[in-house]
Amino acid sequence: MATTVPSTHQAGATGPLGLGRRILALIPGLLLLAAVGYTGKIIEQSTAAYTKAHHITFPNIEYVLWAIVIGLLIANTVGIPRIFQAGVATYEFWLKAGIVLLGVRFLLGDILHLGGISLLLIAVTLTLSLTFMHLIGHAFKLKPKLTSLLAIGSAICGVSAIIAAKPSIDADDEDASYAIAAILALGALSLFTFPLIGHLLHLSDKAYGLWAGLAVDNTAEATAAGALYSDAAGKVAVLAKTSRNALIGFVVLAYAIYWASRGQAQVVGNKAVFLWQKFPKFVLGFLLISLLATLGIFAKPQLTSLANLSRWAFLLTFAGVGLRTSFRELGKQGWRPLAVGAIGEVFIALLTLGLVYGADLYLHL
Repeated sequence: MATTVPSTHQAGATGPLGLGRRILALIPGLLLLAAVGYTGKIIEQSTAAYTKAHHITFPNIEYVLWAIVIGLLIANTVGIPRIFQAGVATYEFWLKAGIVLLGVRFLLGDILHLGGISLLLIAVTLTLSLTFMHLIGHAFKLKPKLTSLLAIGSAICGVSAIIAAKPSIDADDEDASYAIAAILALGALSLFTFPLIGHLLHLSDKAYGLWAGLAVDNTAEATAAGALYSDAAGKVAVLAKTSRNALIGFVVLAYAIYWASRGQAQVVGNKAVFLWQKFPKFVLGFLLISLLATLGIFAKPQLTSLANLSRWAFLLTFAGVGLRTSFRELGKQGWRPLAVGAIGEVFIALLTLGLVYGADLYLHL
């Protein structure tokens, strides 16, 4: 599960000197992210070159998966020493930066091309996912707020949604930890299963990307799952996942109002302010960069440079996904939250696969 970054708000940790120390504390972990990510890239290139030179038929395994696997091996064998933890924890920042920069590869017309059918599928999936997660949570006799966190994480955007919802519904730290653990474990599994299923069913790039964007919880894993299939599928996965992310404020607000009405959470005052606080700002950054690209503000070399920066940011992100997933910690959380999460994730994956497959077959996505 995600490791809590030690607080730097201590004596001597304020002012320019404190800021400098905080930046220095990030360097070891950032170097580790870069080393793991770039090693994955080298393995991908070396494997492809070797198999091609020796005429060996071997599936191309993207650096995305190599970086995650290397990170998982490190995290679950030698572990991550404390000196690296603060820097490794920045992987979510690189994810958001990568998505913002990825906007240069999308004209606004491309975003609109996602289509009304796709947006309808997002709405249907969201509604059914939340409903099913609450039913299965009740069946397994989980605490109601833990069930709420699992439902929000599974239906919207994984760990980020859980973190946003926890204070809003006044959930316990333990409940948030259980929910995050389940979401992270199942997100890692999706990287290995989704591409295989997509190829077995011969899904188109758009259909597969839409499926990954609808079904995979965390933005990092959804982006990785799409990229593992193809570049085109990765772009669609980012669009679909970003559309889901944009709903986080509304869903968390609804849950906050519900728990407040039961006297178990703080009453929401200004709903507009609440929505703005919970809204993922990187979505706006993505749209802004896309708008600038559409208007032709960037020259072609600038577009290429920004797209390359996005790839480098994702390289750090995927390394962080592996490094931040500890199976030892997941085992400490108990089996029921993981079971509820697993059943829910399988349901959501099958539901979205059926919806996307049918829409592609009959409506030609």
